Amino acid sequence: MNYNYPISTDWTTDEIITVTEFYAVVEKAYESGVPREAFLEAYRRFKEIVPSKAEEKTLLKQFEEASGYAGYPIIKEAKSTEAGATIKGVQR
Repeated sequence: MNYNYPISTDWTTDEIITVTEFYAVVEKAYESGVPREAFLEAYRRFKEIVPSKAEEKTLLKQFEEASGYAGYPIIKEAKSTEAGATIKGVQR
């Protein structure tokens, strides 16, 4: 990883860790797959820190620009698949 995760200077250390863990789960979904439930739990915790859809969209866009991993398709897949599924992204 040769890039920085987008974070806010207003967040606490614990919030930065939580958001960073979410970004890591998105990466893992693309690299090897991640259980749906684990992904949704990380996303739920992310949304506790970033409840605004506009801020979420901005952060995910910054994350994609830095890493090449798009968060939205993974979120959409996780929400639309059945329990027990493995979420795996396809890079463009």
